[in-house]
Amino acid sequence: MISFTIETKKIQVWPSKDANRPVIYFNTFSEEGEQVLSLLKDNSDMTEKNHDFTLAAISNLDWDHDMSPWDIPPIFKGDTPCTGGANDYLNLLTKKILPETENHIKGSAAWRGLAGYSLAGLFAVYAMYQTEAFTRIASMSGSLWFPGIIEYIHTHEFKQTPDCIYLSLGNKEAKTRNPYLKSVQQNTEEIYKSYQKQGINTTFVLNPGNHFKDAAERSAKGIQWMMKQ
Repeated sequence: MISFTIETKKIQVWPSKDANRPVIYFNTFSEEGEQVLSLLKDNSDMTEKNHDFTLAAISNLDWDHDMSPWDIPPIFKGDTPCTGGANDYLNLLTKKILPETENHIKGSAAWRGLAGYSLAGLFAVYAMYQTEAFTRIASMSGSLWFPGIIEYIHTHEFKQTPDCIYLSLGNKEAKTRNPYLKSVQQNTEEIYKSYQKQGINTTFVLNPGNHFKDAAERSAKGIQWMMKQ
């Protein structure tokens, strides 16, 4: 594992043993990269040579700023607002983190994936409309309840049509009185159907449990799906 820091962001890279393999960028809340990679290595379907890839996990993020596409107020009492720093962070990711990461791999990236959980799942979806850097997307328990995201998706075009998109949720995530969060499953299913209608290879997985259950396992599941397409 190779570790370095760029503008306070901590990047941990587990390079592929082989040249010209995919690189998956995984924005994390608290350095879950190693745990997710371990889960993938324990999966017999992922031990084949053709499933080898580089994982780059980014942490020490200003979560409610870096992962949010625009400002929204706190969604419940005592929460912090989201302050719309996704474009700035995406610029840092593509212009500085990505090149430095790929200085440490053999050859070049066969393709790039972008994965994330919760707000980072929202960020992964939003990024498709801002950059051509990533061709496969995995949004696990993505915060697609985010006010305005449905309207944004319906009125904007991809910078480059993605090869495939993975969406997942817990089956209890929408069972809440919170007026923001309760729309998450309806929104996610609407987005899923929209992408399918566009002919994009898209899947939607409903996992057991609430938003906080099995985050690492759900993340590994989404990355595994990306790799197998």
